[in-house]
Amino acid sequence: MNNSFWKAGHTPTLFAAFLYFDLSFMVWYLLGPLAVQIATDLDLTAQQRGLMVATPILAGAVLRLLMGFLADRLSPKAAGLIGQVIVIVALFCAWQIGIQSYEQALLFGLFLGFAGAAFAVALPLASQWYPPQHQGKAMGIAGAGNSGTVLAALFAPGLAALFGWQNVFGWALIPLLLTLLIFAFMAKNSPERPKPKAAADYLRALGDRDSWWFMFFYSVTFGGFIGLASALPGYFSDQYGLNPVTAGYYTAACVCAGSLMRPLGGALADRIGGIRSLLVMYTLASLSIAAVGFNLSSSTAALALFVTAMLGLGAGNGAVFQLVPQRFRREIGVMTGLIGMAGGIGGFLLAAGLGAIKQQTGDYQLALWFFASLGVLAWFGLYSVKRRWRTTWGSAAVTAARV
Repeated sequence: MNNSFWKAGHTPTLFAAFLYFDLSFMVWYLLGPLAVQIATDLDLTAQQRGLMVATPILAGAVLRLLMGFLADRLSPKAAGLIGQVIVIVALFCAWQIGIQSYEQALLFGLFLGFAGAAFAVALPLASQWYPPQHQGKAMGIAGAGNSGTVLAALFAPGLAALFGWQNVFGWALIPLLLTLLIFAFMAKNSPERPKPKAAADYLRALGDRDSWWFMFFYSVTFGGFIGLASALPGYFSDQYGLNPVTAGYYTAACVCAGSLMRPLGGALADRIGGIRSLLVMYTLASLSIAAVGFNLSSSTAALALFVTAMLGLGAGNGAVFQLVPQRFRREIGVMTGLIGMAGGIGGFLLAAGLGAIKQQTGDYQLALWFFASLGVLAWFGLYSVKRRWRTTWGSAAVTAARV
């Protein structure tokens, strides 16, 4: 990454945005790696387990709209501080009071949604510091906070085995409190922040057909990433009889691949264009998910295909948000909230759908094939708008970035 990038923006804010996003995603995803242990203790069905891990995703999706609005009206930094405090209080209550029922687990999941809403704060906080030609790298680095899912998948099941799954919430408070301090001192709002948008601007943005395309594209890439990440511990346990810790390691490999590829996907999109990059990634992810849907007998083969799919989805996340600031630079706060919300809804539907279809049919085949078909649909949708985008807002006369 060349020196011009590091001189173009504000590196401490970029680091603080990444760290805040990273630890927030770790907590947002926490119920996923613990799902098998929680489901065993609370005697949950596959469908209930799927809805439990999907609830924070849906809550995060809806709350992204709220947090995007707060970031726009107050500031990204102020919104980030508010969200972190709410999550810390929720974790403390879950640790000290405990979770004894399915309904309490769902309620806790709703509060974890504030951690998932960090997306609508971290990305505008970083984006507003950087010029168009560096948006892919800046948004990719800030968005690499997806890697927080790796921390949860690696450590949560092991800590639960040693100390009990409810005490994992207490352990999570330690890095969250440190992150809150770092964010408070290092993050700064950009002096070139756009003027706050009115609530009506969110509705007005929905009148632009491009906003719907971006929402759909991200519902497949990010929805696929977080939906699979939440469901994979249960999938590996159900399909191959793996214990929770081993299933966590398998899942960690998958989410690590997707997380690492987000900044690389943004950098690749800066180099070859977001559209071309995204077309390749949809192809890679769809073929891999379709293949794993054949109920492979080898857990290693399934792991390899899921890792490949997550590489494509992670890079696709970076590519989408290389394009978004080019199209909606002045509305980035509004659009980050809307597009992030769509991504979360996609993840909720995938995680809940996997559990529901498993409950009804006995396996995950139909759910995986349906998701693969959505990737194919996204490919054709992107191809259909490619020419218009490259001859209007993505033309060389309008932006220095590759589209």
